[in-house]
Amino acid sequence: MGKRYLIDSNAAIDFLGGTLPENGKQLMIRIAPEISIITFIEILSKKDMPESEVFKYKAFANVSTIHTNINNDIAEQTIAIRKKHRLKTPDAIIAATALVNRLVLISRNEKDFGKIHKLEVINPWKI
Repeated sequence: MGKRYLIDSNAAIDFLGGTLPENGKQLMIRIAPEISIITFIEILSKKDMPESEVFKYKAFANVSTIHTNINNDIAEQTIAIRKKHRLKTPDAIIAATALVNRLVLISRNEKDFGKIHKLEVINPWKI
């Protein structure tokens, strides 16, 4: 089975906004999108979002697998990440979701996610 990918909020916003470089855009087109419930909340919480953008973001969410369950494994992994790396809770939940579900995380936030052991991160701006 091939790799599966969890798309962070910044990568989803950059993709949907058309700002990703071509290689990052092609990666996003080729994969089956998976997002955390945190990403779903973040991308649809942009203030003063025009209705056309709301439609585009909801369409993206509708074709994505949304990881809505924060089970005990994800909660425990989130706690460990927060304690060790001092990440904000939303980022720690996204990282834990990727780790527990064995997903590669697509994010430009290498500073925070790059220090988490065993978390594979691809920056769509650098491929």
